[in-house]
Amino acid sequence: MKFDLKEDLKRFIVITLAAVLMAVNIKTFVRTGDLFPGGATGITLLITRSADMFFHVKLPYTLVNILLNAIPVYIGFRYIGKKFTLYSCWVILLNGFIVDIIPEYVITQDILLITIFGGMINGLVISICLLMNATTGGTDFISIFLSERKGVDAFNIILVANAVVLLIAGILFGWDRALYSIIFQYVTTMVIHTLYRKYQQITLFIVTDHPDEVCDLISEISHHGATTWEAQGYYNHTERILVYSIVSSAEASKVVKAIKEIDKSAFINLIKTQQLLGRFYRRREE
Repeated sequence: MKFDLKEDLKRFIVITLAAVLMAVNIKTFVRTGDLFPGGATGITLLITRSADMFFHVKLPYTLVNILLNAIPVYIGFRYIGKKFTLYSCWVILLNGFIVDIIPEYVITQDILLITIFGGMINGLVISICLLMNATTGGTDFISIFLSERKGVDAFNIILVANAVVLLIAGILFGWDRALYSIIFQYVTTMVIHTLYRKYQQITLFIVTDHPDEVCDLISEISHHGATTWEAQGYYNHTERILVYSIVSSAEASKVVKAIKEIDKSAFINLIKTQQLLGRFYRRREE
């Protein structure tokens, strides 16, 4: 593992703040609303609440969360990236420790406000961690592993797992909380979808007089290839070159800006890619 003092210190500080915010969110909105977030956090809360209610045993949040993350962390170290997993472990440990030591605090009793704002904060925390090349643990490891190494869309698998958690929660604690938890998870997903766009792809159609330079830029910035077609401009009946490529949504703006610097008259059409089959390069996590 290679470390850069400035970049890694920034990364450490940001994910530390994210872990603290996540813990505060659990002890305010999530606990007040008796909600069940998705992933390992939801399963941890389900286990600790069940143990407290039915067996009168107060299990430490940290202990249960660490046990649930053992296999995902192994997957992270083995297949995703050691530094990525190391920072993720810090988020998991710090978040669990703070959840165990800080008291619960009620901001509002309005369950709809709790659901919406709690989901927004949860989505923000997860997005921050992902943007800093870390994760909050649990299903995030599995999702990244299946997406990058196996080419499998993990959304349906995680959706089924979360549905099972909510089904059990509904049976044990009441269907109203389970249904509000669905709204919580939906808001979380929408926030992540808005803020974190690494796994979204953009199709580029570029009409340019400098196709070689454009293809080189795409390769340099995104490590993706490009295909060129001979075309004719209908208005002026001039020969042009059409460059076709697909890049990640996060890289699209950089590519477009670089193209405009070498060809101000380039015509660029960006289209959101719904589905992509075939080899698509993704940078491996550290």
